[in-house]
Amino acid sequence: MMLLKQMKYFITIAECGSFTEAAIQCYISQSAISQQIRALEADLQVQLLIRQKRHIELTEAGKYFYRHAKAILKEVEHITEETKRLGEDHELALRIGYPKNFSLHELQQAITQFYDLYSEVKISIVSGTHEELYELLLQGKIDLKVSEQRRTYNQDYYNDELKYSESYVEIASVHPMAKKPILTTEDLKSMSCILVVSKGYEQSEKNFYEKDLGLSHQFLYVDSLEQARLMVVGNRGYLPIDVIGHMDIPVKGIKRIPLYKNGKPVQRNYFVCWNKRNTNYYIEEFAELLRNLLNND
Repeated sequence: MMLLKQMKYFITIAECGSFTEAAIQCYISQSAISQQIRALEADLQVQLLIRQKRHIELTEAGKYFYRHAKAILKEVEHITEETKRLGEDHELALRIGYPKNFSLHELQQAITQFYDLYSEVKISIVSGTHEELYELLLQGKIDLKVSEQRRTYNQDYYNDELKYSESYVEIASVHPMAKKPILTTEDLKSMSCILVVSKGYEQSEKNFYEKDLGLSHQFLYVDSLEQARLMVVGNRGYLPIDVIGHMDIPVKGIKRIPLYKNGKPVQRNYFVCWNKRNTNYYIEEFAELLRNLLNND
């Protein structure tokens, strides 16, 4: 404990440039803080400070010690806060929100690996549209959100990039356009677009696909990916879908074709987001596990 206190005193002196000011900030006498620094230098057997009349300077050893001592104290503070929080929590929980048309393969793998490491944390998952998940995170009803980047959160939230995804169209194999190697937004203008969307969020999804991606003005809405694919097999329209990680090949009767706009493939950037105020070891760990799995090509 004494070394940690000495580190704190040394960092304060280095940042204030004065023993007097540092003593005031640390609520001890100037003689006491000077004694602690002399003891620290004696233990390390190296001079950390060059004491002059009006100011102090750090030696090269002092500069090194300052950088690393500051990092150590920050880590100690984090460990202390997490330990206290763990002692107060009766049940640790992680609530994950993910898009309705998201590939579950890597998500399931991440949850399995996470449980191997942190069996004390109870995981629950909820699926929704981008806007739905956006609101749930703002309201504190989920802890972590996985979705493509349409709207970013303010500086109170972490917005960590997961991966760029390629956008595709799933279309009935019997449709004439199923023979094309790529499909453009212009090709699809006359077809109905099938969207997987929660009730009440149809308009926001329609606006995005129509205005941002330039897809057709005629839309059909379903609640699940399975329902959407049944409609595709029935040649009711096409399904826009992002492939981020492993996604099973569509069932017989469906062709998956890359989507292009203005001569370029359509790509979407996927992020994992959470509130900085609620950050903890297991949210960060889960985000890292999912990122590694998605990028393990």
